Amino acid sequence: MILDSLENRARYYALNPRLEKAFDYLLSTDLGALPAGRHAIDGDDVFINVMDVDLKRPADAKLEIHDRYLDIQVLVRGEREAFGWSQRDRVTRPLGAFDVQKDIRFYDDVPQTYYEVTSGQFTLLFPEDAHAPMVGEGTIRKVIVKVRV
Repeated sequence: MILDSLENRARYYALNPRLEKAFDYLLSTDLGALPAGRHAIDGDDVFINVMDVDLKRPADAKLEIHDRYLDIQVLVRGEREAFGWSQRDRVTRPLGAFDVQKDIRFYDDVPQTYYEVTSGQFTLLFPEDAHAPMVGEGTIRKVIVKVRV
């Protein structure tokens, strides 16, 4: 898991050859004007999900994992979004089977820690990161860029 300012994004380009394209899209697009839903950037290798969501209490936000994609999550509108986080190999209470089509599995474990993302920041989540997004109060607009590993 990485939490950093968008201005430092280039430090992470070496981690995956598709990250530069993903960040370029984030910074060159009016994310507030995009309709909610999925938008292709580079086919299934890089795409974005735009979401307008009500934040949840920590107990209602379930940890999730992915196998095939990294997540870059960015707050577009709202004050802050909190995330629960745990090491993937420490989560033990699955809520159903892994959904291969959606590349996701949920867990009912309590996160090891919480952190916040605010305007101008991003969090980069890897397959080894179990994460519980959308924690807090109020309504936000966020984008999740899915980058194939």
